[in-house]
Amino acid sequence: MVRPSSAGVTLIDTVVGTALMLLIFMGVAAAFQLSIDVVTSNKARAGAIALLNERMEYIHSLTYSAIGTSGGIPSGALAQNETVMLNGVTYNRRTLIVYYDDSKDGSGGGDANTIQADSKVFKVDVSWTSRTGTRHITASARVAPLTGLESAVSGGTLTINAVDSLGAPISSAQVTVVNAGTSVNLITYTNASGTIQFVGTPASAGYQISVTKSGYSTAQTYSATAQNTSPNPGHLTVTNNVTTSATFAVDVLGNKTVRTWTPVQTGTTTDTYADSSKIATSSNVSVASGVAAISAPAPYGTGLLQSTAVAPSYLYGWKLLTWTDSKPAGTSIVYRVYDFGGSALIPDSQLPGNAAGFTASPVNLSGISTSTYTGLRIGATLTGSASATPSIDTWSLGYDYGPIPLPNIAFTLTGSKTIGSGPSGTVYKYSQSLNTGAGASLYIPNIEWDTYTIAVASSTGYDISKSCNPQPETLSPGSSVTTDLYLSAHTASSLLVDVRSAATGALLPNASVQLTKTGYNATVSTGSCGQAFFSGLTNATYTIVVSLAGYTTYTGTNAAVVNGTTKYSVSLN
Repeated sequence: MVRPSSAGVTLIDTVVGTALMLLIFMGVAAAFQLSIDVVTSNKARAGAIALLNERMEYIHSLTYSAIGTSGGIPSGALAQNETVMLNGVTYNRRTLIVYYDDSKDGSGGGDANTIQADSKVFKVDVSWTSRTGTRHITASARVAPLTGLESAVSGGTLTINAVDSLGAPISSAQVTVVNAGTSVNLITYTNASGTIQFVGTPASAGYQISVTKSGYSTAQTYSATAQNTSPNPGHLTVTNNVTTSATFAVDVLGNKTVRTWTPVQTGTTTDTYADSSKIATSSNVSVASGVAAISAPAPYGTGLLQSTAVAPSYLYGWKLLTWTDSKPAGTSIVYRVYDFGGSALIPDSQLPGNAAGFTASPVNLSGISTSTYTGLRIGATLTGSASATPSIDTWSLGYDYGPIPLPNIAFTLTGSKTIGSGPSGTVYKYSQSLNTGAGASLYIPNIEWDTYTIAVASSTGYDISKSCNPQPETLSPGSSVTTDLYLSAHTASSLLVDVRSAATGALLPNASVQLTKTGYNATVSTGSCGQAFFSGLTNATYTIVVSLAGYTTYTGTNAAVVNGTTKYSVSLN
């Protein structure tokens, strides 16, 4: 009698037991870590409360006139920001003190006794970093003069408003106010209404203001420089007993990618039968004197040949198959189109009539999928007679290829927002010289909402001949935009015409654009991006006629003034 082995059962018991023990230990470890986190968090919070209470009590102990911050409004000895170490935890303690205008006796200019500095409000914020992120505790209070009577303070009122691109208020926007002449240097944040007000701001010119928020653009005042002699907005001036207000627009930053390409171009592969280099396979066919014919001697039977594959890089579309041949009486040639490997005919669903073959040139191949058929071969069946052979003189296969990445293109990117003017004219807030680099693509992060224009320097040797995002192009707050620029060889004078629907603003493909002047007449169709490009022009005035089925023809007599690299827009009704 053979007894069953218990070794397998023992191994399974061991694996299961180990897994259970591992789960138990992991649970214990997680609970232990959680308890440590709770203790650590409570310890850190207790320290923050202690620092908060310490600062609040100290402020309460000061005389009313001494309550202020260094560089703040009102001014005093307290630090606006300080780093404090307590029980091994690093804290940041921020103190804000401002005058408070109590609405009970009227606010602003409607104050009953014209005194807006009714009392002082102070706010203390203590923050620290924990495993779950930055933690804060905050407290605030208001204190009035001991006499209970308001007293006028010198200076004016500075009011800063933060709004987004649509004019809606932005709360918690960071406001920086700096004035070296009055020793004001403070950072604070807007309230829920997007406003911060500084009553009792010392009268002075040159208040430098900056407004921003994490992930947002920055708006600010500007100093006069040699390049920007008339800044706008310039630094603010505060006058005694006068309210100075300014509004700054900021919004979520966006991203832009610029890619540069050659445009789609037309290519042709031709075999003139100077030799057999473009014949992949053949049967009973010979090549001599620039023709392919059935091999001698008579009587002539049937010959077959198939070309090498035509497989262009960056294939965009197939075009026409054309040929010239000679077919004496009683002979014939039938042409067919095969896939890249040459073993399978292109189906009739892609090329109608291909199974039966073609006898008349040209053959339109535009319906063949470029993604399925990245290469084609041309096959021919030659049928002779008892005394004659047909012959092929030449065949050509046309195709479009591109766009191809065009690296290392220098360009300028300029926004429409301005910050003043100077000897060289308008000074733009954003104007940068950039380059698409070896990858023919440049990612530009963290730029603000604006309308941007890309210009390609003539020194690159190229002009923009097409852009499906015509320039200038709007970047909305928080958006990401990719701009594809298609570049052609630079000429001294060129014209890029974009054609749009007047009703929708959409770009219109397949519109006919005719450009004429004395001695010049050219017509170009708008491509998929609704643009037509004319190069090699002269600086002159041209008449432009744009037509498209379903739209009223546009005629601009002597309307297109070409001067160097020029753009022109047409809207069709």
